Amino acid sequence: MNVVSVGIDAVEVERFRAVIGRRPTIVERLFTDAERGYAARFPDPAERLAARFAVKEATMKALGVGLGAFRFRDVSVGRYRGGAPYLVLSGAAGELALDRGIGSWLVSLTHTALMAEAIVLGLCVEAAGVGGDASDPVVSALGPYSPGSLDVGA
Repeated sequence: MNVVSVGIDAVEVERFRAVIGRRPTIVERLFTDAERGYAARFPDPAERLAARFAVKEATMKALGVGLGAFRFRDVSVGRYRGGAPYLVLSGAAGELALDRGIGSWLVSLTHTALMAEAIVLGLCVEAAGVGGDASDPVVSALGPYSPGSLDVGA
């Protein structure tokens, strides 16, 4: 597994909650339907949304770009059935990743009532393979991607 890039970000949950309170429509602009649906299942969606926002910012850093390079919704966090997160890039974000030789991603996120943090690792196209290789420790731990392995509620 060859790591091409790394990105990390931290978000203050209360500050993020305040932004949502002042500009409620920002949630639709920043997050996919699946991300919003997942967060809405919890009493305080702001914690989960802040963590997903941290992933989007960390992905920008891993791609070496700043605000405006792609839409925030071009980066989406889903969840495998077991709960592990995965990252999906589309649109301009997906094109930037391929231009930089990134074929797949590893993502980790965490949050408390105070802070949300995320780290992403971009893996080179050759290391990502097609369909997954059981000798790869990531694939053997999570299993290769298949539509049946995903939590449709993401």
